[in-house]
Amino acid sequence: MKKITLLAAALYCVLTFASSAQAQEHYTEGPVWVINYYRTKPGKFDDYMKFLRSNFAKISAERKKAGTILDAKILLQPTINGPNDWDVAVAYLYPNFARAMDFNQSDFDKEEEIAARHYRETNPEKRAARNDAARLPIRDHVATRIMREVTLKLMP
Repeated sequence: MKKITLLAAALYCVLTFASSAQAQEHYTEGPVWVINYYRTKPGKFDDYMKFLRSNFAKISAERKKAGTILDAKILLQPTINGPNDWDVAVAYLYPNFARAMDFNQSDFDKEEEIAARHYRETNPEKRAARNDAARLPIRDHVATRIMREVTLKLMP
């Protein structure tokens, strides 16, 4: 009975490895995007763009210089497909899943310093409350997605 269980476990491992190796045959893994999707409230699109220009643009540039992100983008969707669809996406690029999803004290400290300098407020709770008061009346969060860039390998 033990031999059958061990054989089944070994076969499972081989098949799992084979399927993941097969996927790597088609592409090379790249960096990871964390994309937050928002829907601006009626008549508030320009207000949200001003908010992003005043805050996101400056802070993202500082985060890139500090090395906590590789890049940041704003994406706009011109065709809305219903009341729960997004019109503005805020995207951050990280070198890998670990940097995108795992807590890193050094990166956190750098980002806190950047935010404190930008907002002229060292207390994170006060800073968050002020930020929420500015952005919550103009947009709603729809979803967050985490995606990996891949580069397709050419067919032989």
